[in-house]
Formats: sequence, structure tokens, C-alpha cells
Amino acid sequence: MKQVFVCAAFLFLSVGAKAQAVSSDALPLAPVSAAPSAASTDSASLVAVETAPPTPEAGAFRPSAEADPSSTAADQRPSVYGVIKTYNWQATAGYTFFRFYIVPGVTRNLNGLNLGLAYYPGGHWIGGEGEFIGAWGALAGETAKYVQAMGGPRFRWDAGRGLEIWGHGLVGGANFLPQTIFGSQGAFAYEVGGGVDLNVHQKRWSYRASANLVGTRFFSTYQYSPNVSVGIVFKF
Repeated sequence: MKQVFVCAAFLFLSVGAKAQAVSSDALPLAPVSAAPSAASTDSASLVAVETAPPTPEAGAFRPSAEADPSSTAADQRPSVYGVIKTYNWQATAGYTFFRFYIVPGVTRNLNGLNLGLAYYPGGHWIGGEGEFIGAWGALAGETAKYVQAMGGPRFRWDAGRGLEIWGHGLVGGANFLPQTIFGSQGAFAYEVGGGVDLNVHQKRWSYRASANLVGTRFFSTYQYSPNVSVGIVFKF
């Protein structure tokens, strides 16, 4: 009986020890933190790549300013200069008033057309000009006609605020009709004066006002006649 009891106790202890060993392998004594998954690691890496500014490597290709979208429109557009530097030619047409001092005590008011063409080599401030004036009036019951064609140097200054100031000195010839008893119809003529151009929005068109003194020698005497003109200018 005693032997049976010893065998039973030994068997009970053996089964208990085995069960404890199995429990120790299946259930850890302390919780183990879960390792980060591959998906979370990839997400963190993606955020880091997107937020970090790219660092160009040595020798890497860098786009030019023309292809760089960050360059402003002001950097890409060509430089724009003033009217004086941009347009070399100026053509003008307008109305002219000419008070012609024929001989002492005899004057006539003449109205007509003023045409001109100026060229500034290289867009500089000095150039050359040609001018034609044709004016009409009345003298002794007949139509009086005065024409002049002149050329010479011309100067200009950019005064800002869309204003261009200019001056000129011209020489040439003049002709007066009708024939009178005082002498020849043709004479040497010269003109000195100046004016101002008011540039409008597109810069190619301007309004012009000018005042001049015209000197002639008709009928063996000198004439000093004032002339004023207004018109438009096309610059090209």
C-alpha cells in the first residue's frame, strides 16, 4: 500500500511539472511591445522625403532661368526703353498758321498744312529733319499762296511724364504767289523754333505743338514771320 502511494505521488508531481513547463512556454511573463510594421515605416519615410527640401548634388543639372517657373514675368520680358531710345523716325502732319509780313505795313494771315519727317540715328538726342509748309490766304482780291521746304538739325530731350521737348534750325527756300510788282516770287528762307510732343498710351502716337520764327527775303526786303502749328506725330 505504501508503495502504491509513493508511485501515485511521484506521478502527480511529474504531471504538474510538465504542465508548468508548457504554461511557461505558451504565456510570457512580461508583455512584449509590437514591432513597427512595414506599412508604418514606409509612411514615415514618405513623409520625410516629401517635406525635406531636395539638395542638388555636385554636377547635377540645374534648369535655366527661362525654364524656371519661379522666375517672374518681369525677369523674362525684354527691357523697355523710352520713346526717344525706341523709335528713330518721326513723321508729323498738322495745321499751321502763318502771319506773313510781306512788306512794311502789309501783312497777311495764311492757314495751311505742315508736314515733316525727322530721323535720329541710333535713337540719340540729335538728328536731321525735313519740313514742308503750304499756306493760303487772300491778297488784293486774289488767292495768296506760300510754300516753303527746309531741312536741318533737330534736337530733343525727354522731359518725363510723357513729354518730349525739341528744337530745330532749318534752312531752305520759299515761294510766294501771286506775282507782285515788288519783285521775285522765290526767296531764301530759314526757320528757328521748337515745340513739345505729348505721348499717348501706345507711345507711337503723339500730339505736337510748335512755334517758330520764319525769316525770308522777298521783294528786296526781309520778312520775319511767326508761325505756329499743331498736329499729330507717328513714331517708328
